[in-house]
Amino acid sequence: MDRFHLMSVFVAVAEEEGFAAAARRLRMSPPAVTRAISALEEHLGIKLLNRTTRFVRTTEAGQRYLDDARRILADVEAADEAAVGINATPHGDLSITAPVLFGRRFVLPGVVEYLQRFPDTRVSAMFLDRVVNLLEEGVDVGIRIGDLPDSSLRARQVGSVRVVVVASPEYLATHGTPRTLEALREHTLLTVASGGGPQTWRFEHNGDARPIRIRPRLTVTTNDAAVSATARGFGISRLLSYQAAPELASGALQRLLEEYEPAPKPVHIIHREGRVQSAKVRSFVDLMAEKLRADNRLNP
Repeated sequence: MDRFHLMSVFVAVAEEEGFAAAARRLRMSPPAVTRAISALEEHLGIKLLNRTTRFVRTTEAGQRYLDDARRILADVEAADEAAVGINATPHGDLSITAPVLFGRRFVLPGVVEYLQRFPDTRVSAMFLDRVVNLLEEGVDVGIRIGDLPDSSLRARQVGSVRVVVVASPEYLATHGTPRTLEALREHTLLTVASGGGPQTWRFEHNGDARPIRIRPRLTVTTNDAAVSATARGFGISRLLSYQAAPELASGALQRLLEEYEPAPKPVHIIHREGRVQSAKVRSFVDLMAEKLRADNRLNP
């Protein structure tokens, strides 16, 4: 019994949440996949998967085994590549994650260049506006904005962004330009949030925190919607500088109250590689770091 093979089959079934999908991914027959899972469960003496006619999910024990199996298989792959040498050509599957708008504007061009440069690689890009746990979700590389908590992940800072207040020239010509934080309350405000009601915008001035309670007239759930509505002259919004970078560069939006902006937020590339980096991860991180560090929109 090839334990590594059985682990690989189990990881595929768990990630694809189905035997047929895993069979297609592994280029195996569905019966062979079923036999492999049965053999693994019999060897371990535990049930790894709950199966119904509609879905396949890991059991509690199966989820723990999935996390361990991913790590073991990654270590095996890294060991193989280390034996070949640091100049090994990147190959295989790479999974990455980044915030939605940041991913589309800054990461996707690097992904395309990476795939063109290394034709034996495949990339799965998860652009989500939530924190993805790389270890639990089996993701190789992530882009994080903001301070990082202590963890076993490796991080490389590639830039920074600011929280900025913006409005269109048309709006300001009609309604005037706020010069103080208190004056913001007299303007039409829009924000990105999951619910309505009063909210707090947090500012800083001379090292002191200056929170302002605001009641937005428009609340949207995506950053690009906030950028679009603000550029159309609806009101004033508060965004991360990269989210409005094209509009700020073109003059479609103007930056307000800069003296009250909080300290910049760092942008990091993080990855879950251990002592030995695989060629596919090392090459992607190096390429992405070079591109992001050269982008002046990430150092406002």
